[in-house]
Amino acid sequence: MYKLINKFFKPLFILAISLASLNSYAENSMEFGDYVVHYNAFRSDTISPDIAKQYGLPRANNRALINIAVLKKVLNTTGMPTKATITGYASNLTGQLKQLEFKEITEGTAIYYLAETKISDGEFLKFEIKIMPEGETRAARLNFNKRFFTY
Repeated sequence: MYKLINKFFKPLFILAISLASLNSYAENSMEFGDYVVHYNAFRSDTISPDIAKQYGLPRANNRALINIAVLKKVLNTTGMPTKATITGYASNLTGQLKQLEFKEITEGTAIYYLAETKISDGEFLKFEIKIMPEGETRAARLNFNKRFFTY
């Protein structure tokens, strides 16, 4: 009986783990009217030393970078990079607020915005970000959560 249960549940368990891990690689984006906002938050020590130096970014396991890109929808393209005013903050489970100051980065035709904040091991942050594309009168509100590990 044990072998039969093990034979059935082991592949089911592996499938469940595989599907759950796919979610961690899913693209983070949000549609807002004529725009698509791409976003991500990650430890800053994952960027190369050259990139960190070029843009004056910290590289440490206790620092997180928040990356935002705004694309205007254009038929039959991936979209046109758009300038925006981006403000926001992160809060942890104890209610501490971490103000985010976004810096515009332009590389060729690409435009994206980076902010950095300190993190603690196991810290769960709730991000609340306001995005105002250039020339628009209505802002998008972006909310997402992320847990960080500094190991």
